[in-house]
Amino acid sequence: MKKSILYIGNKLSDPKANPTSHKALVKGLTLEGFHVYSASSLKNKYLRLADMVFTFLKNSTNFEIVLIDVYSTQNFWYAITIARLSRLFNKKYIPILHGGDLKKRFENSTYATEKLLKNAFHIVSPSLYFKNEVIRLGYQKVDHIPNPIFITNYKFKNRSVFQPKLLWVRAFSEIYNPLMAIKAFEIIIEKHPNAQLCMVGPDKDSSMQICKKYAEEAKLPVNFTGKLKKREWTKIASDFDIFINTSNIDNSPLSVIEAMALGLPIITTNVGGMPFLIDHEQNGILIEKENPKELSRWIEWLLDHPEQTSDMAGRAREKVINLDWYKIKKDWIELLV
Repeated sequence: MKKSILYIGNKLSDPKANPTSHKALVKGLTLEGFHVYSASSLKNKYLRLADMVFTFLKNSTNFEIVLIDVYSTQNFWYAITIARLSRLFNKKYIPILHGGDLKKRFENSTYATEKLLKNAFHIVSPSLYFKNEVIRLGYQKVDHIPNPIFITNYKFKNRSVFQPKLLWVRAFSEIYNPLMAIKAFEIIIEKHPNAQLCMVGPDKDSSMQICKKYAEEAKLPVNFTGKLKKREWTKIASDFDIFINTSNIDNSPLSVIEAMALGLPIITTNVGGMPFLIDHEQNGILIEKENPKELSRWIEWLLDHPEQTSDMAGRAREKVINLDWYKIKKDWIELLV
């Protein structure tokens, strides 16, 4: 009989956040026979923490190990709290490292970080980038296990012709630099009057209002959809031909992985964990951050080289097939059993 697990993280109900890998991992572990308790789906940050603690205490005699999502935002302190509770109750816990700015969080919260990582049973990093960073900090018990996807949920579209139909999917936050996408689009539309830019995601820090104002003043036909459910944005993705990721800070974003699975050619800034996911001109394009002119040049290159672009998209799909749950589940089972 498999173990029971408590998984503390994002249960995807927050309208101000895009979907994370939490749901996929819970599904995968459940399919393998684990019983998974999880929290929290509450939006209010105080109620959210209370729900996490309550779920821990209520089920403390039932689970044997705790998985804890670790983010760089205020959610970091949820992880610190649950890790302390785990130590108090002599529970093994495994931090799962998420969030593009986690390196900065570790640097600014050294004592809490040391307590979190030093006492962990193991540490899981979905990206090789953060695995290397944690090892550099002196912690060796780090397992690289990618964020899981279920590849059959992503219908691959094989494109032979590419139009300047651009898709961007992230939260509107300064660290993800959404304005760069609009500035590149402004350049593209001068040559391609029928170009399209669709931006999917919730507003986190008023960045969406800045983007809307810029687009309105420049008279750019940008479609801001707000937050969409995964099945909604992956469905409309078939109407677009290029996926752009403009982050200043990043790790291994699920939206990019999903776009690769769908067959969209990727252009992304070369930051954080992105060069561990994207091999330049092999399965995508890596560009400088905060450089809309370079972004526009590579968009033009993809449009002008459809055969090479199609080949890149195919290789991207092949790469993310290796992130399918049924490919990586053995790593989780070996860690948990």
